Amino acid sequence: MSIAPLANQRVAQLIDANLDRSREGLRVVEDWCRFGLRREDLVSTLKDWRQQLAKHHHNIYKQARSTTTDKGIGLSHPAQRNRVSPLEVVAANCSRAEEALRVLEEFTRISDPLLAKNASNIRYGLYEVEKKIIAATYSSQRREKLKSCNLCLITSPQKELISIVTKVLEAGVGMIQYRCKKENDLNKFYQAKELAEICKSFGALFIINDHIDLALAIDADGVHLGQNDFPIDVARKLIGDERIIGRSTHSLKQLKDAEKQGADYLGVGPVYDSTTKPDLDPVGVNYVHEASKNTQLPCFAIGGIKKECIDVIRSSGLNRVAVVGAIMDAEDPFQETTNLLESLK
Repeated sequence: MSIAPLANQRVAQLIDANLDRSREGLRVVEDWCRFGLRREDLVSTLKDWRQQLAKHHHNIYKQARSTTTDKGIGLSHPAQRNRVSPLEVVAANCSRAEEALRVLEEFTRISDPLLAKNASNIRYGLYEVEKKIIAATYSSQRREKLKSCNLCLITSPQKELISIVTKVLEAGVGMIQYRCKKENDLNKFYQAKELAEICKSFGALFIINDHIDLALAIDADGVHLGQNDFPIDVARKLIGDERIIGRSTHSLKQLKDAEKQGADYLGVGPVYDSTTKPDLDPVGVNYVHEASKNTQLPCFAIGGIKKECIDVIRSSGLNRVAVVGAIMDAEDPFQETTNLLESLK
C-alpha cells in the first residue's frame, strides 16, 4: 500500500523510530520464549506480529530516518543496568513494545489507519501474551528447582517450627512441604505465609499439603495431594500450570495414574512404618525399585526415612527422599539435615 508523503517529516521519523522500537522489543521477548521457555505457540504469535509491523514499515518512514539529528540516540537509564533476571528483561521489552505501539496508534490514525489499527490490536494482544510469559517463566523456574531437589522436609506441628525450618534451609534443603492437621485456618494462613516468605528468601520451593485454597492464598509454589484429595486435573484448573502438583502414591498403578493425570512429582511410600501415616501398611523397598524404573518424574521415597535408610533407598533406584520426624524431632535439625544431604550425594 502506498502512503502519501507526510507534511511533517518529524512525524515520519517518529513513526520509523517506533516501528523499529516495537519490532526490536518483540524480538527480545520472542527469543526468550524460543530459547528460555521453548514455547512454540508464543514464538509463533510474536513472530507474526513482527512480520505484520514489517509490512507497514514503508519507505516513506525509512527515508525520514536521521540518526545524526536524533537526540535520543545513546541515551540510557540506570534501570537498564538493574535487569538481572530474564523476567525483568522480558517485562522491560514488553513495556518498550507496548509504548511504541501506542505512539504508532496515536500518530497514524489519519495518515495510516491500517497501521494504527494493527498497532492497537498487537498492543492489546501483547498484554495477554506477557501474562502467559510470566506464568510460563515461573513454571519453568519452579520445575528446574524441583529437579535439583533431593531432600524435602515435611513439617509437623512444633513450637519452634519457624526456627527449625530456617535452620533446615540454612543447611541447604531446597523444598519444604507445609503439613498441619491441627491448627485452625487462620493460624495456618499466618504460619504458612511466614514460612513461604522465608523459603522465598532462600530460593527454596514451598509446597502446601492438601489445601489448594491455602496454596493460592499465600502464593505457594505448589500443592501436594494424597490419594483421597482433589483429582489432579481439577487441582490444575484451580492452581494453574505455573504451580507444581505432587501426588502421594502407594502402588505402581497409582503412580501411573498420577503421571497420566499431570503430576509434577510423586511421593513413593510409605517405605517403612510411619507415625504420620499409621493407617497405611509399609510398601517396602520393592515399590521404590518399581517406581524408579517406571517413571521419569521426580520421585521422593517417604515413610519412616532416616539417615541409615538412605543407602537402601539409593540402591533401589531413588536418590530423593522426604522426611518428617528425622528432622523435625532431631536435637540438632541443622546437623541432621546436613547428614541427610551428604548421604544423598
